[in-house]
Amino acid sequence: MERSPEEEGASPEPAGQPPATDTTRDPGSGIPPAGPSAASEALAVLSSFGRRLLVLVPVYLAGAAGLSVGFVLFGLALYLGWRRVRDGKARSLRAARQLLDDEERITAETLYMSNRELPAWVSFPDVEKVEWLNKIVAQVWPFLGQYMEKLLAETVAPAVRGANPHLQTFTFTRVELGEKPVRIIGVKVHPSQRKDQILLDLNVSYVGDVQIDVEVKKYFCKAGVKGMQLHGVLRVILEPLTGDLPIVGAVSMFFIKRPTLDINWTGMTNLLDIPGLSSLSDTMIMDSIAAFLVLPNRLLVPLVPDLQDVAQLRSPLPRGIIRIHLLAARGLSSKDKYVKGLIEGKSDPYALVRVGTQTFCSRVIDEELNPHWGETYEVIVHEVPGQEIEVEVFDKDPDKDDFLGRMKLDVGKVLRAGVLDDWYPLQGGQGQVHLRLEWLSLLSDAEKLDQVLQWNRGITSRPEPPSAAILVVYLDRAQDLPLKKGNKEPNPMVQLSVQDVTQESKATYGTNCPVWEEAFRFFLQDPRSQELDVQVKDDSRALTLGALTLPLARLLTASELTLDQWFQLGSSGPNSRLYMKLVMRILYLDSSEICFPTVPGAQDLDSDNPQMGSSVDVPPWPCQTSPNSHFGTENVLRIHVLEAQDLIAKDRFLGGLVKGKSDPYVKLRVAGQSFRSHVVREDLNPRWNEVFEVIVTSIPGQELEIEVFDKDLDKDDFLGRYKMSLTTVLNSGFLDEWLTLEDVPSGRLHLRLERLTPRPTAAELEEVLQVNSLIQTQKSSELAAALLSVYLERADNLPLRKGTKPPNSYATLTVGETSHKTKTVSQTAAPIWEENTSFLIRKPHAESLELQVRGEGTGTLGSLSLPLSELLQADRLCLDKWFALSNGQGQVLMRAQLGILVSQHSGVEAHSHSSSSLNEEPKASGAAAHISTPVLEVRHRLPHGDSPSEAPIGPLGQVKLTVWYHSDEQKLVSIIHSCRSLRQNGRDLPDPYVSLLLLPDKNRGTKRKTSQKKKTLDPEFNERFEWELPLDGSLRRKLDVSVKSNSSFMSRERELLGKVQLDLAEIDLSQGAAQWYDLMDEKDKGGS
Repeated sequence: MERSPEEEGASPEPAGQPPATDTTRDPGSGIPPAGPSAASEALAVLSSFGRRLLVLVPVYLAGAAGLSVGFVLFGLALYLGWRRVRDGKARSLRAARQLLDDEERITAETLYMSNRELPAWVSFPDVEKVEWLNKIVAQVWPFLGQYMEKLLAETVAPAVRGANPHLQTFTFTRVELGEKPVRIIGVKVHPSQRKDQILLDLNVSYVGDVQIDVEVKKYFCKAGVKGMQLHGVLRVILEPLTGDLPIVGAVSMFFIKRPTLDINWTGMTNLLDIPGLSSLSDTMIMDSIAAFLVLPNRLLVPLVPDLQDVAQLRSPLPRGIIRIHLLAARGLSSKDKYVKGLIEGKSDPYALVRVGTQTFCSRVIDEELNPHWGETYEVIVHEVPGQEIEVEVFDKDPDKDDFLGRMKLDVGKVLRAGVLDDWYPLQGGQGQVHLRLEWLSLLSDAEKLDQVLQWNRGITSRPEPPSAAILVVYLDRAQDLPLKKGNKEPNPMVQLSVQDVTQESKATYGTNCPVWEEAFRFFLQDPRSQELDVQVKDDSRALTLGALTLPLARLLTASELTLDQWFQLGSSGPNSRLYMKLVMRILYLDSSEICFPTVPGAQDLDSDNPQMGSSVDVPPWPCQTSPNSHFGTENVLRIHVLEAQDLIAKDRFLGGLVKGKSDPYVKLRVAGQSFRSHVVREDLNPRWNEVFEVIVTSIPGQELEIEVFDKDLDKDDFLGRYKMSLTTVLNSGFLDEWLTLEDVPSGRLHLRLERLTPRPTAAELEEVLQVNSLIQTQKSSELAAALLSVYLERADNLPLRKGTKPPNSYATLTVGETSHKTKTVSQTAAPIWEENTSFLIRKPHAESLELQVRGEGTGTLGSLSLPLSELLQADRLCLDKWFALSNGQGQVLMRAQLGILVSQHSGVEAHSHSSSSLNEEPKASGAAAHISTPVLEVRHRLPHGDSPSEAPIGPLGQVKLTVWYHSDEQKLVSIIHSCRSLRQNGRDLPDPYVSLLLLPDKNRGTKRKTSQKKKTLDPEFNERFEWELPLDGSLRRKLDVSVKSNSSFMSRERELLGKVQLDLAEIDLSQGAAQWYDLMDEKDKGGS
């Protein structure tokens, strides 16, 4: 089925033209020499004709055999599907190779033009590039290929031939790893809680031209692999660290999640590229990889002899258990349709819950968009950070289940919070899912077992009762097992059972002293009464080689709930025994954080609630912080550098004979910070249009210093300065005027200053975000929507140094790229810092406050991540309480409050304040009346048309967009927000996008297009487009808005879902209002 590239690229030479190699002439004769060009050309034509003739052979054979034409069509469809899969894999390989060959260039070219996933070192600042390691791997790669060739030919091939008599002629005919080595895209080093351990995450990407061919000569069977892709995150753990060479005792490797795999088959395995078999074969191979290299499985490479606790390194104890309560969902989308879609039904939802390789499926709730499941699952967490909780909701259908949405949550958030109970929005769909997540710590003593059992009796859990403990069995080896009949060596394997849960080990062939080195994990409801049943059997399961029954109550009296010893087998030989290590851990829900108020003003829990937090004593510290009176009084100063006029010319040419212009830029200094605008080349009347923001206080005596310079190759020339009192600006609230530059003959600067006072309410947040998107300039960074103020008072119960010495501790507070470090408090596990800091917040829904408590010379003592979305839901956007640190020991007392920054002079209100000056501004006492009106205007104008009840939706759906004119930049701006209730033609959902065109021009210069959204009737775009036009020119245009969808993957045709045409002369372009417009057919394009 596969042709080589040489065959596919072969084509006959054009008639009358000899090949290029035969164009030389004898210089003496001047007559072209006779050559084989005609014969080779004829042979090529015949070969091409023969290949095309072979395509008709199946048709002829089907007709000769009297078969239906359906067989021919089925074979043709099968071939086309196979060719499509093969071509897709080839394109994917080429694209991936091109990306890896020149990663930085392609990333830079596509950074702003594509939504594709970027390398980790671009997206995450803590992921580092390791080109030096890639260069080493590239140099070692050919020698690794030689080793693999010897390994396959001398070790693997004989083993395959000996495994089955039908494979006695099996051989590797070709083994080439190719020229493309494995690449490490990025490396992230995680701070480990243990000093004898190093955690690395390697972003591995292999896009190889590997070629491995095998042949079974007896059956004339050839198969192989030609090209492969493998992408994933490989975690490498170096442990234990020792004081002797080679310092690292062992290396553990595993994939946290299943890597993505794509294989290009050759020979007989070409059949695996048939649609259906392709995904099945890749899944089977991924299952094989996951069996030994995906969590909880890992590959251990000992580096020192006689390494202790190899079994525990190979299968370490879990970090903890998460109890997932899948409670309910609400607002799910309706997927069931009746009478060919005329009647809309509901959905039959169920949920899939995944953590790593652990998967659970809920029951199906029929005909319900707000289902209540009330189910509980318990999952083992092996690695933090890294693992995620994933919930996918589907609609159950007889054929293919419809996707309703998914949510993902890092398990580290559950570890830090202890208990999370919240509604989580579903991505890729609509609605929310209600989860209660509980982090269960592992206790190494049975002191709290009775308390856990009593607590579990009060929990209603299905489909399984809650667990009180977990049992980990390290199955090491056995000795002197009995032989089979005829004194043959057995193939022993082990079955381990606790109640009705049974797990099996692998089989070890041809030995009565097997070594397994495997780990098994069981959840226990009541370890006092349960037993572990062990059966050693031959791999046929018919012959029992030994048995053992162990009451788990023995572990409750053992040291650290652990038994590590030989166990005598019953029903076996006199010397038959089994070596195992059994470790039990009690599952304990540490609800200590419930003892403290969650919002300011909450009351302490008392004896009326005896269950909650009964395991932890209330700390002898205050439940709330006591910041000074200046905390939370900061404002934000927004500085808009617009333009300048009549600057002096500093550039000179030809020794000063020719007078040039200047390349001006602006420097600002305020509140201890400096800002600098971009350089405008060759202009004495430059326009910068940049916005800068700085956090300021009301301390008197501060100044805003402005300087203008001419950019030169050596030393920049001075073009003027201006200083103003910051107190004056803060008292007035707003300033917009031309400032005459000092210390220069001429020049003035147009500046707009506004004081933004934080407001403790989230009601106006969406309006602020939308206004910021309207006034955002291309030269400025994203505008702040809120101000976060943090007061860190103290910590308590921090871990000690070397077990006995208190640390010298300090804390770092980080939001995005901005950090604040506190003072260092010496020799105490309960430091008191009493420091406050503030951060500008641009996306409150997506950002988080990261806190790390560190000790000098001891590393991280604990950390905390506080999503700002939690503050948005809190009373007055404030949390003031004790926060537990993620290491399980220690807590901090902190106050975090958010204030929304509402601009009163955004420019959206027809620029009504554009000519204010210092002496025209009202006094502070009367400012409230002055600023209230524009806020109300913005509040009522921006959500215009958002309410579905405002007007009925048309039959083709609606598009939401904003059109306005940016007078500062002299640009027409349009923001495409979203569409809703689009028309569905056919069975499949459309892939919509929006096309914009300024009429009467229909050229490419005025055409704009959004990105394409897959399979949705309610796409979200939120994309901004601009046209450089004067205002009068904009008013003479019409904006043509078309919503389209691709017809099919094989066609370039575009299906029109609807359109609307807006006459810009009839729209108030100064308003910037978001509005819904009904979509019309081609013949009716008017806006509404």
